[in-house]
Amino acid sequence: MQLDKIVNYHKALADPTRMRVLLLLAGGEMNGQALAEKLNLSQPTVTHHAAKLREAALIKERRDKNTVYFTLNEDFIRQNAEASVKFIFDKGGREVEEEEVHEPLAASVMRNFFAKDGRLRQMPAQYKKKLIVLQHLAEQLEPGRKYSERELNEWIKTYYDDFATLRRELIMHQFMYREHDIYELNPRAMWTRWESVR
Repeated sequence: MQLDKIVNYHKALADPTRMRVLLLLAGGEMNGQALAEKLNLSQPTVTHHAAKLREAALIKERRDKNTVYFTLNEDFIRQNAEASVKFIFDKGGREVEEEEVHEPLAASVMRNFFAKDGRLRQMPAQYKKKLIVLQHLAEQLEPGRKYSERELNEWIKTYYDDFATLRRELIMHQFMYREHDIYELNPRAMWTRWESVR
């Protein structure tokens, strides 16, 4: 879920009909015919807008014989809304100043918790230090690349043996995003920022 997906998210929302589709789906699953009737639109028009929403991952679909049912992708919608707010308000000069102030801590964590070969010796117990470790590892991942669970596990093992714990931490703290067992790096604006931890 890279930054361009946040932009695509807003592009998909920038249409009154698509907003009305989402509003109807907020009440529960609906098929295309029911949406067309509620919106007083033709079936092809609804199909077109549903395709745009699906491409932007705002809705999910399932097929039952010849009928397609749509539901909101609620987690994705909420994550992108939150990412937009974070991107707008967490950027700018403040971030540079905070990084400069906190840099000695980051350097200390890197020195104390990572071996010379780059492997993680142990996961820090302190929350802020843990986030520094997770951020460092997230920065080693390739933005835009989709990782299968197996690929991500193998990658994590090059740094740390307990891949399941580390994978879970990356998701919990918004460094990565998972959908259908496919993992992708979130934009930096979504990451839990250790600099903000008091």
